[in-house]
Amino acid sequence: MDVAQLKRQLFEYTTLLFHEGFLDEQFTQLQQLQDENNPDFVVEVVSLFFDDSERLLTELAQALDQQNIDFKRVDAHVHQLKGSSSSIGAQRVQRVCIAFRDYCQDKNVEGCLKCLQQVKHEYSLIKNKLETLFNLEKQILASGGSPPMG
Repeated sequence: MDVAQLKRQLFEYTTLLFHEGFLDEQFTQLQQLQDENNPDFVVEVVSLFFDDSERLLTELAQALDQQNIDFKRVDAHVHQLKGSSSSIGAQRVQRVCIAFRDYCQDKNVEGCLKCLQQVKHEYSLIKNKLETLFNLEKQILASGGSPPMG
């Protein structure tokens, strides 16, 4: 596949992620911060999001598995996850976190467990989709194309 086809594929894929609500304008703002001096900026920021999210999801699962659930602690973890997903534009993860926090406020165990499953699902979707996006970018660079800049 030539560079033009790969770039078109990248553009269409990115457009689809926005259209399906996986990403919002915050992701575009991240891309605009990327330049020749920092060509891996978006990948680095998103990798930190992945690491942070996986840690928080593990901590949430452990916190919700306790006999006496500390809802303040659960809410603090969800608040962190909401903030980090918002910072990269992972809109669907962020939305589930908003509902999750409501269940924490109500000390609703069933609601929290349901939201934990939803947030894990949305996180795994966005992780796979962003990895696909970054692989397309790598293919463009490997084919001699220039990296997408903001």
